[in-house]
Amino acid sequence: MLDNQEILQYQTMANSLRFLCADMVQEANSGHPGAPMGLADIAVVLGYHLKISPKNQEWINRDRLVFSGGHASALVYSLLHLWGFDVSLEDLKKFRQKDSKTPGHPEYKHTPGVEITTGPLGQGVANAVGFAMAGKLAQNMLGEEVINHKVYCLCGDGDLQEGISYEACSLAGHHSLDNLILIYDSNNITIEGSCEVAFSEDVKMRFMAQNFEVYEIDGHNFLEIDSALTKVKKANKPVLIIAKTTIAKGSLSLSGSHKSHGAPLGVEEIKSSKKALGFNEDEKFFISDSARLRFKNVAEVGEMHYKAWEKTLKEETKELIQKMQNPDFSSIEYPVYESGSKATRASNGEILNAISNALLGFVGGSADLAPSNNTTLKNSGDFPKGKNFHFGIREHSMGAICNGIANYGLFMPYCATFFVFSDYMSPSVRVASLMQSKVFYIWTHDSIGVGEDGATHQPIEQISHFRAMPNLTLFRPADANENIACWQVALELKGPSAFVLSRQNLPILEKVSKEQVQMGAYLKKEASKEAQITLLATGSEVDLALKSSLTLEEEGIAVQVVSVPSLDLFFDAPKAYKDALLKGKVIAIEAARGLEWYKIADEVICMNGFGASAKGEELFSAFGFSVENVVNFAKSML
Repeated sequence: MLDNQEILQYQTMANSLRFLCADMVQEANSGHPGAPMGLADIAVVLGYHLKISPKNQEWINRDRLVFSGGHASALVYSLLHLWGFDVSLEDLKKFRQKDSKTPGHPEYKHTPGVEITTGPLGQGVANAVGFAMAGKLAQNMLGEEVINHKVYCLCGDGDLQEGISYEACSLAGHHSLDNLILIYDSNNITIEGSCEVAFSEDVKMRFMAQNFEVYEIDGHNFLEIDSALTKVKKANKPVLIIAKTTIAKGSLSLSGSHKSHGAPLGVEEIKSSKKALGFNEDEKFFISDSARLRFKNVAEVGEMHYKAWEKTLKEETKELIQKMQNPDFSSIEYPVYESGSKATRASNGEILNAISNALLGFVGGSADLAPSNNTTLKNSGDFPKGKNFHFGIREHSMGAICNGIANYGLFMPYCATFFVFSDYMSPSVRVASLMQSKVFYIWTHDSIGVGEDGATHQPIEQISHFRAMPNLTLFRPADANENIACWQVALELKGPSAFVLSRQNLPILEKVSKEQVQMGAYLKKEASKEAQITLLATGSEVDLALKSSLTLEEEGIAVQVVSVPSLDLFFDAPKAYKDALLKGKVIAIEAARGLEWYKIADEVICMNGFGASAKGEELFSAFGFSVENVVNFAKSML
């Protein structure tokens, strides 16, 4: 129970935070003062419930704190500064400026103490569920005495209106994730005004229906905040704290107004507000010595928690954590493929199991499509005690959950769906690419080869979209052996990777080395003499290119075939290497939109519209992916 003296100290700390955030936004003449000022009271009390250590930022048992609403970034940076992370007062003064540690929305690996990149609303809620799921799995692997932290997520009205948060919280409630605490900044304001213009559901009943424990508090009452944060630590299911707050609390004229959401309060408004609360109206970026000491106490208490935890850690547990954080990729025993045919989704399933057998931290699952995606890890159990995740039909949140799992620090997650439904995952894949988080995407049923399911299920433009995404490396292997080499490369990359895989069987081709795939493309078939035509192809179209080259050679036309498992990597290859492969007239063949190929090809045999409903082989022929069409096209080029 807080006494009156503590409440007065908390009030001073909270008001200091408010004006620090308001000054940051005003100095930048850009940003969001409303949410930080409204959340200041909660932030001050939350600090005394958090278990964090700025000196040991990678401590695996630290509490995770996610700000789902990136518009609270001024508050994030202010807290990190006051708690003792490497964010200086000068960094706060450079808020939203080029090359500063304090960008417009929090960015992982850019600002010390930021756990995950947030900004697109709802993503952070799903990220927090990912952190909680990773924490629960780690607890089952390492023991409750080793992993017993909480995951806190501050979210707002906008986060809960986005569908991704519903998906993620549905899964959290299903698994009774008792390590997850959502704090809902319920100020009833969005950019267009009162939430009532578009949002009127009973949030409490919604979350209770999803198996959450729900508390309702006054978000400016320190006693209620402290009491709720104390109670929720003993919950046996995920928790939602609905904190009724006033946006821009402390502002004399704009408190409660939607005008405070995304624009500076104004110099005179800040001055008059400071004066009204007993602060020096002419002093900017001010934190009293007593307030600083109180904030610093968060780090000191966290350091004590860290040292106590470290003392109880057994040597074998330390070694296991080290092994999970530094996986030995050389220990993987990949399957052997010598002849026959196999869909790359099928070979990929065998490869996933080989990786899982060697690496304890390799985990993942599918959006209710594991039998089709071939993503089940055999004899590995199901979450929360095993490595197989059942995400349900929740592609949008699946991607964001995996970002949380990846950033947790112990696991390398993969997630899977049909390639056409990768559209639902795109926002999360984009954030993973921004962070360069190690997430693996398994996207099967890669083309019109899907067949009878028709145009709604046949991906056309998706591959171009994801190739355009910076930091994401996309692979479309031609067969099982190339699939292995692609994984060998992907595991060693820093950022996320995507595997686009066939439903239909593809012939097993000769083995290929990791080094060849690292270049993005390599010579699959040499020409009989100086090549007049180079056929570039990916995935199922590599076999088509090989067969077409034989017919062309019979007609006296010298043709070489280049397999391009990763166009991303090939674009980055040295110019001399690319020039050596791209001889004569260059034709790219891919059963997709294919516009990006014009960067290196003279012509492209590709899709110019959507697919249709028929057998896959019929569709390939109908849309021009036949030996006859490729041969005629190549001859016309000469």
